Amino acid sequence: MTTWILSILLIFVGVCIGVIAMFILNYLKGNFASKKAEEIIEKGKKEAESLKRNSLLEAKEEIYKMKTDADKEIKEKKKEIKESEDRLLTRENNMDRRDQTLQNREEMLEEKENNLIDKQRQIQDEKAKVEEIKTEQLKMLEEIAKLSKKDAKDMIMKKVEEMMSLEIISYIKEKESEAKIEADKKAKSMLVSSMQKYAGDVASEQTVTVVTLPNDEMKGRIIGREGRNIRTIEAVTGVDLIIDDTPEAIVLSSFDPYRREIARLTIETLIKDGRIHPTRIEEIYDKMVKDMRAKLVEYGESALFELGITKMDSDLVEILGKLHFRTSYGQNALTHSIEVANLAGLLASEIGENVNLAKRAGLLHDIGKAIDHEVEGSHVTLGSELAKKYGENEVVINAIESHHGDKEATSVIATLVAIADTLSASRPGARNDSLENYVKRLEELEAIAKDIPGVEKTYAVQAGRELRVIVKPEEINDLQSYKIARDIKKKIEDNLQYPGTIKVTVIRETRVVEEAK
Repeated sequence: MTTWILSILLIFVGVCIGVIAMFILNYLKGNFASKKAEEIIEKGKKEAESLKRNSLLEAKEEIYKMKTDADKEIKEKKKEIKESEDRLLTRENNMDRRDQTLQNREEMLEEKENNLIDKQRQIQDEKAKVEEIKTEQLKMLEEIAKLSKKDAKDMIMKKVEEMMSLEIISYIKEKESEAKIEADKKAKSMLVSSMQKYAGDVASEQTVTVVTLPNDEMKGRIIGREGRNIRTIEAVTGVDLIIDDTPEAIVLSSFDPYRREIARLTIETLIKDGRIHPTRIEEIYDKMVKDMRAKLVEYGESALFELGITKMDSDLVEILGKLHFRTSYGQNALTHSIEVANLAGLLASEIGENVNLAKRAGLLHDIGKAIDHEVEGSHVTLGSELAKKYGENEVVINAIESHHGDKEATSVIATLVAIADTLSASRPGARNDSLENYVKRLEELEAIAKDIPGVEKTYAVQAGRELRVIVKPEEINDLQSYKIARDIKKKIEDNLQYPGTIKVTVIRETRVVEEAK
């Protein structure tokens, strides 16, 4: 028990001693902290005073600097304002002087205008006096000459007209000669160049075809029993068979080359086959007709390939192939069309036109001839309808319509096609012409100039390519001869149809003959 109490007392004493020790320590720390705080506060006050003094100095320096800058800027602004005032004052003085000058000029102009008005009034008065004097002089002249002003004017105009007509004719003659020389040179150069570049064979078709037989016995087989074979052949083919004494040959006669060709192929096939009787003839004929349609396409495509033309309707190609079996004045129509296409293309290349379009127009210009024996209408109208039906170019359609002058050519290519058509038709050997047509054309050409006053005789020479006209020298002078030549040329162009060109030569000569005895 005593121990336990002792322990408690010891503990209590220890606690008291600890509390006292802590209180002493805290007291000592508080004194030290107070001293330290006072030192810090004193040091802060000193630093604050130093910063305050430095800030005041810097602020004073900044204020002084700003004041200096402001004074400098104010001086510059004052200087600028002074300069502006000086400029404005100078400008105002200049404007005052200019205003004064303008005012003086206006006064001068008013004075000049008044002077001009006075002078104009004086001139009008003088002009009126001159007109009066002129009228009096004209009256005096009319009384002296006994001729009115109108009559004198008409007389002078008539005289001038007579003089000028001769000068005009002379001028026209001179310019026409120059133009003809130049045009002839260029045209000849272009045509000759184009014709030389194209060299096509002359192809003339006749109205008969000769079929060669292996022997004369074949004639009897073709005739058949009581002539039934020959009657069947003529009935289905539409051609006439001429079997005469010509050895180993028979003649097929028809104006249609297409029918003649089918008949020729039919007979040659029958001869090779050896079986010749009406039923076999009809079978072979039907087969040849089908083969000929394929051949027509072949002919058309061959023409297109030769000319380098593409994109044409297949039906139109077949119609084009029919031209191979169509003739015009003995000239093969397809060969003629190919020739026209080549010439038109060459002419187009000479003058820078579309060559392919010119060839196409030239090839199709006579396409109507392929069907004109089947359908009513001229080959020009039928050709135009075919071209429209198969969607050809407007230039091609116009070339077809205008190549015989039925319509006016609306493009250069249409004119080139007409020229090429004339060249192809008129070259020697291209076409056959009957004697009657030839003589009739020459008579029409000679008669066209006989009704012109002053014409004595006319002669058509060089197969109708030149007309020589002899005029009466006592009635026609040299200048009038040129007018007669132009009139005859115009009448030929308006009234005649002719291939190529016709040269008109007017001859005026005076012959004096004396006979010495």
